[in-house]
Amino acid sequence: MSDINYEIKEELGVLSKSTKGWTKELNLVSWNGAPAKYDIRDWAPNHEKMGKGITLTEEEAEALYRILAKQFERQ
Repeated sequence: MSDINYEIKEELGVLSKSTKGWTKELNLVSWNGAPAKYDIRDWAPNHEKMGKGITLTEEEAEALYRILAKQFERQ
């Protein structure tokens, strides 16, 4: 299995924190040298380990934003 290289280009925010210190974060992350994408996943303190997550292109992030905005308008 090949190594996965990543670089957190920008830390955008913490969505939640577990009792074990892991945080679910929204960041801009470059994977294997590719252009950075929006990334939501769990991270251990100091970003030394990560959990499974989801990456979104700018277009996908904008679509998610519109969907969530509609949902919150209904409430």
